[in-house]
Amino acid sequence: MTFIETADYMSQVKAARVLIVDDDPAIQRVLVNYLTEHGLRASCVSGRRALFHALTVREPDLVVLDLHLGEDDGLDILRELRARSVVPVILITGNRREEVDRVVGLELGADDYLTKPFGLRELLARVRATLRRRTMDRMSPAKHREANFRFAGWLFDQRQRELISPQGSQVPLTKGEFALLSAFVQAPGRTLTREHLLQSTRVHEDVFDRSIDVQILRLRRKLEDDPRQPHFIRTERGIGYKFDVEVEVG
Repeated sequence: MTFIETADYMSQVKAARVLIVDDDPAIQRVLVNYLTEHGLRASCVSGRRALFHALTVREPDLVVLDLHLGEDDGLDILRELRARSVVPVILITGNRREEVDRVVGLELGADDYLTKPFGLRELLARVRATLRRRTMDRMSPAKHREANFRFAGWLFDQRQRELISPQGSQVPLTKGEFALLSAFVQAPGRTLTREHLLQSTRVHEDVFDRSIDVQILRLRRKLEDDPRQPHFIRTERGIGYKFDVEVEVG
C-alpha cells in the first residue's frame, strides 16, 4: 500500500460513523462523548426499531451492539442485521461467564466483542481495529481477491469459482466453502482464528449462516484423502485453523 493509500484509509477510519445500540441513557452518553472526543462520529439508539430505522436513513460504518436490551434480544437483532447488511458489529456482553452468547454472536457474524466491565480505551482500540480491517478489505485490489491458486496439484480459480482436483475433475463448492477456501489460500501457513474466518467469509458473501466448524468439515471432505487426519486444513486447538500447504498464485 502506498503512502497516499495509507493516508486515505486512515482518514476513512477517523471519519467513521459509529452507531451505539444500548438502552441505558447514562452509558449512551459516556460512549458517544468518548468516541466523539476521539474523532469518530458517534450516535446512539435504544433498541431494534430505532436501529433499523437508522439503517434505512443512512448505514453507519460500524455498530456497537449491547446484547441485553430489555425486551429486545441482542442475538435476534444481530441475526436480522446480518440478513440485511455487512456493516461491522462489535458486541457488548454482560459478563465473562456468558461464553455461549459470545460464541453464538461470532458465529452469527459479529466482528468482535467486549465484556462488561470494559475500559473506554479498549472500546476505542477495538472500534479502530475493526474499522481498519474493513477499510483495508474494501481497498484491497481485486486481483488479490480474484486469482488462480495452486496447491498440491489442485487449482483454485477464484474468478471462475472453480476448484479442480489433481486428477482434473471439477469439485463443486458451496458459497460458504468457496469463501473459506479463499481465506485460506490467501494466508497459507498462518493460523486463522475463527473470528478472522467469520470476517473473511463475509467479505465474499453477504450472509454466512453456518458455523465455521461445519464448513471446515465439509471443505475437508472435498480436499482431504482422510478428513479425520487432514493434511491441508489443520486444527490449531484453542486458536483456529491453518492451511498447511504451499500455495502458488497466478
